[in-house]
Amino acid sequence: MSPTVTGALLGVILAVSILLFGFWGFLLVGLFMGIGALVGRVVSGKLDVRGLANAFSGRRTS
Repeated sequence: MSPTVTGALLGVILAVSILLFGFWGFLLVGLFMGIGALVGRVVSGKLDVRGLANAFSGRRTS
């Protein structure tokens, strides 16, 4: 799926969520989409959790 199609689908999902659930439902859907994206990147191996934790704790890696 191309980035354009993915962005369009995200826009549709968020637009429908704000129409159906209101502002707070929209924010909740957006939050869950972000969490789902992070979990997907961790599972696929595209995000190093240990490196991310080290970056947040102030440790540097070389």
